[in-house]
Amino acid sequence: MSNQPGSSTAAQTDQPEAVGPTTGDGAAVETSAVKASSGEAPTGEAASGEAPSAVAAPGEAASGEASTGEDAAGPAHADEGTVTGGRPEFAPGALVLALVSIGWLAAMLWSTREAIHSTAAGVTAISLSAYALPGVITAALVSGATVALAATNRLGRATLRFLAAVGTGLVIGLLAAVAINLTYADNATTNTIAGTTAAAAIIGGAMAGARQARVVGAITAATLTAQIFVVLFSRVRDPLSDLFGAGETQQSVLDAAKWVSRTESLLAGLLAGLAAYLYLTWSRRRAERRDGVASPLRWPAYLVAGAGAGLLLLLTEVIIRIGGRGLLDLAAALSEADEVAQTALGTSRVDNGIWVLFVGALTTLIVFGRTLGPRPVEDETDEPAAP
Repeated sequence: MSNQPGSSTAAQTDQPEAVGPTTGDGAAVETSAVKASSGEAPTGEAASGEAPSAVAAPGEAASGEASTGEDAAGPAHADEGTVTGGRPEFAPGALVLALVSIGWLAAMLWSTREAIHSTAAGVTAISLSAYALPGVITAALVSGATVALAATNRLGRATLRFLAAVGTGLVIGLLAAVAINLTYADNATTNTIAGTTAAAAIIGGAMAGARQARVVGAITAATLTAQIFVVLFSRVRDPLSDLFGAGETQQSVLDAAKWVSRTESLLAGLLAGLAAYLYLTWSRRRAERRDGVASPLRWPAYLVAGAGAGLLLLLTEVIIRIGGRGLLDLAAALSEADEVAQTALGTSRVDNGIWVLFVGALTTLIVFGRTLGPRPVEDETDEPAAP
């Protein structure tokens, strides 16, 4: 049959050549051509003149790939500020801090034992125990926290990490209590020191279970720095007393001792604040080298880290007045002079903790603030372009 112009056969035969898609799947093109030549009407999307859904145009495919790439790149940019992804942080240097704190606790226990068992102590063993108890409790707090940090640094789940940290603090406390009971004299004073030390280590372990592990590490580093400084400062306490006017009268000696104590607290807080800031800065750089990016800490974290040493000293006083209350009362009941001395020592410890807290926090905030650059000036809102 000849294809005459204007005939239906000619229209059917010429339709595929005029309408056929120029791109896409070849099989789909042939199928549409066969349907058109056989006179079947297109159905679905083909009837409306649209390309079949199975055949994607090059522009659509490119846009689909581009949107997929944007979706894939979006979470990557969003995760740059969050390294841990909701997991507890990693505290670098926790093992070193743990070893130093354990050595410090052992030294405090040994010095307390030597003071109590010295022949010169005599009936003043109770007073010496009450005097040495704060140093032992602070060392137990720091040891429980640092050892728990080192033991749980690799744990990712927050609940599991907290339970493991408390368990680690319990182990440290039990070991310290056993060491005290084996090496000290078997009496009520020894049992009080052992029980209070164990409680302090457990509290320190619970503190290490916090999600902000870097802040806990900074607090322990600052506290160790302050405590070591206090021991070194004791060597120059007498010369400073003379410098501050200690004379023959009792009032001059008390005034000079007050100024010496304030100088010690001021310098200890200054060193604690610097140590906390340096640890946080070093931990951020370690995290950047380890993970590529590090979640930045805001100023409240630096504030807590700088004040942490003073907070631990005040927490030590709370533990002593609760767990070691019997020992303090026993030491104060020896004589009227001992009662006055214990009251003065308690007040001095509280004042020292407050000084270290505020000076350390202020020092850390000042140093942190000096590292901040000026805020970027936002450009004025651009006027909409003319059409």
